[in-house]
Amino acid sequence: MPKVMQIRDVPDDVHDALTEAARAEGLSLTRYMLRELEHLARVPQVARENTAAIRRTQEKVQGRADRKAILSVLHEGRGE
Repeated sequence: MPKVMQIRDVPDDVHDALTEAARAEGLSLTRYMLRELEHLARVPQVARENTAAIRRTQEKVQGRADRKAILSVLHEGRGE
């Protein structure tokens, strides 16, 4: 079940910037903030997945891997 969140003491300049960003994308402030929070919540998971991909790549190449090899394994792990 969805939860309700309330954020207190948001500085005026921060509120204004978020409101303007939402307006620029044609979203309500609530919809914009929900999207941003969803993105923020995924960041740790993406970091863990990237770390795992780097380790798998290093194991495959028996040591340090270059950027191309790491990106290849990342894309492979994401099904891209």
